[in-house]
Amino acid sequence: MLAPPPNYRRAFWTSRHHAWLALLTLGLGFASGYPLALFAGATLYALGLVFVPDLAFFRRAIDARTQAIRDAETAVQIAAFRQQHDALLSALSTGRRTRHTQLVAVCRDIESASADAQSSSVGLDLDTRRRKLDELTWTYLRMLTIEQSLEVYLETERKEQVPALVASLEAETPALAAEVESLKKITPRPATLDGKERLLTSRLERLSTLRQRLTRIEQAQTNHDLVRSEQERLVEQVKLIRADAIAAKNADTLTARIDLSIEHLAATNKWLSELAEFKDLTAQLPPSANVGGALRPDSVPPLRRSAQPASEK
Repeated sequence: MLAPPPNYRRAFWTSRHHAWLALLTLGLGFASGYPLALFAGATLYALGLVFVPDLAFFRRAIDARTQAIRDAETAVQIAAFRQQHDALLSALSTGRRTRHTQLVAVCRDIESASADAQSSSVGLDLDTRRRKLDELTWTYLRMLTIEQSLEVYLETERKEQVPALVASLEAETPALAAEVESLKKITPRPATLDGKERLLTSRLERLSTLRQRLTRIEQAQTNHDLVRSEQERLVEQVKLIRADAIAAKNADTLTARIDLSIEHLAATNKWLSELAEFKDLTAQLPPSANVGGALRPDSVPPLRRSAQPASEK
């Protein structure tokens, strides 16, 4: 989306042009000590306020300053994005990092085929196409990160055998509850009743907590299976784009195929953004087409040793 044009008249008040105008008109008129010179200076100053903001040289200066500010802001956004990208990539296990590198290689093939097709196409926007490929690889990296986090979590919960604990407590608690009820009917009140009641309350609270953990485990397993399936679908879509790019050499077909893949990812990105545990992975690409360097293997930091789930191949 194009940024609105600057308000030239408002910008004039804080510009160096306004300072020079005031100095050369009001300042010199006042310094001369003659009323006529002061009046002429005030008149020229008023005319300057009206006409200078509309002059081409002034507008070019303001446009250049505004663009410099926007470029600086974009550079900060790109630097922050690349830092997050590299941190996520370096934290991946070896297998997942290899999968990401393979997808980037497929995107490189698509870019190469796009460059070959440019000579026979008019108005082909390679930067736009490259940015869309960057969006695909960025989404893929986010899904790899989420998959790894979920797998580590599931592996930890499996070691504690939560389903077995729930089943055991569900089998033991009814007997304890029945014992407590029978003790309540005895007169006088047995001395062990208070302890049994506290024990029953403790076990019921533990059972409730374990059931909550079990529900989260089931939800995490579903999310893990879904994110893995979405990864595989994305990889196949990108490979299909590569096949079209190499075989057809048709810019319109290639662009349509990429746009279709982006549309398919809309639902996936919405689902990823709704995962409360991964809110820090909802960042979008900076508003610049030239961010592809963040997705190139030569910009990736050395792989750090990280815990790799035993189930990963």
